[in-house]
Amino acid sequence: MSASAIDVTLPDGSARSVPASSTALDLAQSIGSRLAKAAVAAVIGGEERDLSSPLNQGDRVAIVTADSDAGRHVLRHSTAHVLAQAVVALFPGAKFTIGPAIEDGFYYDFELPGGKTFSDDDLQAIEAKMRDIVKADQPFVRAEMSVKEALALFADQPYKCEIIQRVTSGSSDGADAGEVGGGDSVSVYRNTDAFVDLCRGPHVPSTGRLGHFSLMKVAGAYWRGNEKGPMLQRIYGTAWESKSALEEHLTRLAEAEKRDHRKLAVEMDLLSFPAELGGGLAVWHPKGAIVRKLMEDYSRHRHQTGGYQFVFTPHLANANLFETSGHLHFYKDGMYPPMEMDNGTYYPKPMNCPMHCLIYRDRQRSYRELPLRLFELGTVYRYERAGTLHGLLRIRGFTQDDSHIFCAEDQMADEITSLLDFVLSVLRQFGFEDFEFKLSTRDPEKSVGSDEIWEKATAALIDALQRHNVEYSVKEGDAAFYGPKIDIDVRDAIGRKWQLSTIQCDFNLPERFGLEYIGSDNARHRPIMLHRALFGSVERFFGVLLEHYGGAFPTWLAPVQVRVLPVTTVHEQYAQKLVDAMRSEGFRVDMVAADEQLGKRIRSAKLERIPYVLVVGDDDVANGTVGVNPRGGEVVRGVTFDAFMADLRSETTDAVSQGSLS
Repeated sequence: MSASAIDVTLPDGSARSVPASSTALDLAQSIGSRLAKAAVAAVIGGEERDLSSPLNQGDRVAIVTADSDAGRHVLRHSTAHVLAQAVVALFPGAKFTIGPAIEDGFYYDFELPGGKTFSDDDLQAIEAKMRDIVKADQPFVRAEMSVKEALALFADQPYKCEIIQRVTSGSSDGADAGEVGGGDSVSVYRNTDAFVDLCRGPHVPSTGRLGHFSLMKVAGAYWRGNEKGPMLQRIYGTAWESKSALEEHLTRLAEAEKRDHRKLAVEMDLLSFPAELGGGLAVWHPKGAIVRKLMEDYSRHRHQTGGYQFVFTPHLANANLFETSGHLHFYKDGMYPPMEMDNGTYYPKPMNCPMHCLIYRDRQRSYRELPLRLFELGTVYRYERAGTLHGLLRIRGFTQDDSHIFCAEDQMADEITSLLDFVLSVLRQFGFEDFEFKLSTRDPEKSVGSDEIWEKATAALIDALQRHNVEYSVKEGDAAFYGPKIDIDVRDAIGRKWQLSTIQCDFNLPERFGLEYIGSDNARHRPIMLHRALFGSVERFFGVLLEHYGGAFPTWLAPVQVRVLPVTTVHEQYAQKLVDAMRSEGFRVDMVAADEQLGKRIRSAKLERIPYVLVVGDDDVANGTVGVNPRGGEVVRGVTFDAFMADLRSETTDAVSQGSLS
């Protein structure tokens, strides 16, 4: 290495020599023009930085490209800044707050003068202004300044001043740090002299690197999520690395809209959300209840054959229980208000685990009983803010397929491995095959338990993942305060990710409740508690399934499996005979009489997404046959009823044998 050069280390461990004055962009250009063109930021020494950042001797450097998750985050955050610049230019006096990147997009919150709200025409004008800014190829220029300078700069932007004061005083909850940084100074980015915003970065080098974006909608949002705070106008948008990626996303959104479980639930007469009940509470109609029962029956069967013991617990409990468990300290904001009774204060339960601890503690336990696996379909109640409610996906009363396993330390690894098998087999039964695994590890500042037990629990989770030979990502410091966990995401039919199942280790509740067992050494020991939910909640899982299948449930799960349609009233007696025969074998079948035209009845059945429609006429009555109109398939006429039944039995045999049908 010459005196005018420095060595940096690339992600593969190799060293590369570059001129001493090089920036991250210079490094990318030295590797190749294609990489430089795709680059949007860099990671230097583990910290995301702008491409203009200088390099120093010995730096470890990774170039962030636009087509990576990290790169899309930079694109979206940069596009959010352009959105704010456009709004400020078009709406004099507008106050702008925060504009983070989010999954698949970004948003920015504004307060408009005079309480004005954005219209659809405004969105079009804002997007046009944003494209002017992109076309101008304005550079993103970073600067550091003192708190005093920043407060003077943003004197006419009260929300920015509040952010600066919260972060620099140390009173922020961390949500603002991504916008500002922290410490004695703050960072800002200028696009032009006319626009500057608070941000820690990084950003793309210039606005010309953007352009594949679309503004999606406007919504109301309380400042800092506080219902007593100011109501702001939130503009949502999406941004991608290419035109094709943007178009693919918009197509996926259009498909998602068709699959919206709230819309399908109405079309298929599955459930509803009556206003008289209050927000976030559903009633299940007969067809929806059938599907729910099948899901719950399957869950019960799998737990019964998997070595679990069934328990039931009440829907509310004395406040003392939640004081002991810690929920009143850690989760009180998410709990319903207390009910004052003559014998104490009561809360609807937010979780089932404290009551399962009471069941374990009811008598002395021996090591011979471990692992002790308790299971409950337990309904819990959590007060979700009105603005966060979303059909069945975010609801206030829901039922968890909740299991808690009490085991010894030396049983933990095998038990977690078994749990992972259990989880994946259940998810596959419902049609999911594409999984992502996330391991959340300890935050030493926000956790309980010894280093030794955390290391053992984390090692047990890693061992289970490795035994299954699956790739996983690590979320450093994201574990619950009581222990590490594995979260399992699934991808649905249109590529969306849903976090469904979780396996958690818990050292906290056994300690709080004084749980013990007598070991083979006749000494008292503290068990480990494993939390495990497969569906997560029955309601949310149902909503995800409904969208995954677009309402076209597999035959074993469909509320109506077969509909028989007589061509005319003359054929109704034969049709009813077929219905009776199928019902006698436990299939869910109905018949629609010939009171309306056949075509209309067939269209209605297709709208309900019934797997099989059987049409019967003169020839069928004479020959014991049916016309089979399968969902998504070609019509086949003259099929013997016995042959159709054999195929139907075959299709549902696996589900029946596993207890999926009752």
